[in-house]
Amino acid sequence: MIEEADYVIVGAGTAGCVVASRLSEDPWTKVAMLEAGGSDLSLMIQLPIGYGRTFFDRRINWMFETEPVASLGGRTSYWPRGKVVGGSGSINAMVHVRGFPHDYDDWAAAGNPGWGWDDVLPYFIRSEDHDLGRSAWHGQGGPQHVTDISARAHPLCDRFLATAPELGHRITPDFNGQDGEGFGIYQINTRGGWRASTANAYYWPVRQRRNLALIRHARVMRVVFEGRRAVGVAYLHRGREKMIRARREVVLCAGAIGSPQLLQVSGVGDGELLARHGIPVVADLPAVGRNLQDHIAVSYFYRTSVPTLNNVLRPMIGKLGAALRYMVDRRGPLSMSVNQAGGFVRARPEDPHPTLQLYFSPVSYTRTPIAARRLLNPDPFPAFLLSFNSCRPTSRGHLAITTPDPFAKPEIHPNYLATEHDLAEAELGTRLLRAIAATRPLADVIVEELVPGPQMPDEGLIDDFRARADTVYHPTSTCRMGPDPATSVVDARLRVHGLVGLRVVDASIFPSITSGNTNAPTVMVAEKGAALLAEDRILG
Repeated sequence: MIEEADYVIVGAGTAGCVVASRLSEDPWTKVAMLEAGGSDLSLMIQLPIGYGRTFFDRRINWMFETEPVASLGGRTSYWPRGKVVGGSGSINAMVHVRGFPHDYDDWAAAGNPGWGWDDVLPYFIRSEDHDLGRSAWHGQGGPQHVTDISARAHPLCDRFLATAPELGHRITPDFNGQDGEGFGIYQINTRGGWRASTANAYYWPVRQRRNLALIRHARVMRVVFEGRRAVGVAYLHRGREKMIRARREVVLCAGAIGSPQLLQVSGVGDGELLARHGIPVVADLPAVGRNLQDHIAVSYFYRTSVPTLNNVLRPMIGKLGAALRYMVDRRGPLSMSVNQAGGFVRARPEDPHPTLQLYFSPVSYTRTPIAARRLLNPDPFPAFLLSFNSCRPTSRGHLAITTPDPFAKPEIHPNYLATEHDLAEAELGTRLLRAIAATRPLADVIVEELVPGPQMPDEGLIDDFRARADTVYHPTSTCRMGPDPATSVVDARLRVHGLVGLRVVDASIFPSITSGNTNAPTVMVAEKGAALLAEDRILG
């Protein structure tokens, strides 16, 4: 077993696979990557629509549960996170959305030089092998394929898109292009009909490099320090505690939950919290685990007079037909996400930027509780769902360890709907969903609103939101990047404040959540983080 490397990367997830691949491009640099989970070589992981089966599989999923959320009527929220090579990118819905330029310009304005839109765009482009080809906005020949499904989306998506101009919105051909505002078809991370996680895109093609090692089923227990320098990590592997030393740096890529938890059990965090659990303080950084941000959404369901994906995925003959199509040419519904169309729109005309994200899925699940929901077993009648979330919620939560045990799950407090801003946007979003459903040509094929149902008046929609809304699985910002150690965890080069040889490179460093799905921005952060590490190695 490897005992030393130049870089020790904790987590072989979305970010970790990128960082490991890029750092190991230098044959003289030895990279070791530790992953708590196992291999991603499973049909249900690699089959795009298979993520419905991995949603509750504890073998590859951390299956976190939040504390009760007061604003949601005391409900808890289920947070799946990948515990497998590829991380959450191995179990997500594969939607590829960068966010908007102002998201990143806000990062730079918050005291993070080098993180504005013009700075990060080259890293998005570098990561891509895009169906739309090389341009000023897209890359070709990069590791991760981005598939344009606009020609293959369900026909019902066209009716959804056609409501946009009737409601005063535009239709955009590319959410990740020059102007991503409006209704459109989502791009997804697949290649040749298979999932294109960063494990598939970055790690597996280079796994034979002699200077790159992956240790699976390695449960990292703590970062090991000598004074204020991180010198390695202690981990449990096959029942034995081991240590691997880092000649240069330890890089945490354990995600928005795993990275702050590991810092806290290692003595980096709020001094009072650490003292309460008897953990010696290495660095008193109160922002570790704070600033938690997430997107929260609600879905409306509508029965239709025309076929939807329910008609394909529910009956056995439909399943067999979809499977045969997939085996023949890797096409059809099994090759895609059920999240096919959506949009980014302004909740109010005076908003300077898009404030709501929309989702249109030509499929529905109203007959089964979420714990029993499977993408291949939708409702036995034609229907679709409409959802929305606020792009940039202002509520802030936190997470914290409850014991020095590194294997105990932390307390997660999302603190949803804690601001008037978020409540106002939630109410505007619910009304927009009904407005879309009432607009032709989509309205022409709607038989009835199933949930929340016609008995729910518009005045009750915010109460319905509190009763049913839940996470969109985008936790970020718990190791926030910023210049002030009192309010942030890492600096603009992703180095942990006050320590040497320790960086965090994953979605936890987002200063603020981006407008949209967070996987593509995490890949960008990892690309840029790897470049920063390589720069600092060359400069000595």
